Amino acid sequence: MKHPKFPIFSTLVVVLAVGIMVALGIWQLDRKQEKEAQLAQLAANRTMPAIAYPLLGPLDETLLFRKSSVTCLSVENWSVEAGQASDGKTGFRYIANCATGVEGPGARVAIGVAAKPDLKPTWTGGTVAGWIVMEGGESSLIEKLTGQSAPATAMLVADTGQGGLKNPAVPSIDSVPNNHLAYAVQWFLFAAIAAMIYGILLRRRRKVAGTP
Repeated sequence: MKHPKFPIFSTLVVVLAVGIMVALGIWQLDRKQEKEAQLAQLAANRTMPAIAYPLLGPLDETLLFRKSSVTCLSVENWSVEAGQASDGKTGFRYIANCATGVEGPGARVAIGVAAKPDLKPTWTGGTVAGWIVMEGGESSLIEKLTGQSAPATAMLVADTGQGGLKNPAVPSIDSVPNNHLAYAVQWFLFAAIAAMIYGILLRRRRKVAGTP
């Protein structure tokens, strides 16, 4: 009986796919170590002195959770998103998009939390002290590889509610995702499953051909 030819091309494709998945798992383990170091830095930031607010450019992530203040000359418009007050109750966080100069870059300031999403805040600006947090910056692997990831920008979360709004919850490092170990395990499982399935298919192919 004629033996079937070994499927070289499909085997190479599977080997390449499994190798990529293993590499992604290893990359996630490296990211886990980086994230743990970052979380330790962020925890230390909470005890450091206040710094000048980073108005220009992408946010240096080492500045997250540092105390700072910003002067809002006027409120250009408002944004509303889900949020939590310092008393633990959920609601809607009001974010002022502020002018900081005649042609300044502006700043976003979360001034407080309310139970309703359709309030018209009376706050018109002023100097606000609070905590630096990050907006954006979480991008997919594809976005990072193609250079299309959005840069992280700063936002100040006021430590005292303005305009009669509740105090926003103090930013916590618990809000910073650290799922890299789970992602690594997933990639390794995908690689193992792909290899097992292909191995089973090869065995069935040999049996059908009558090859021991």
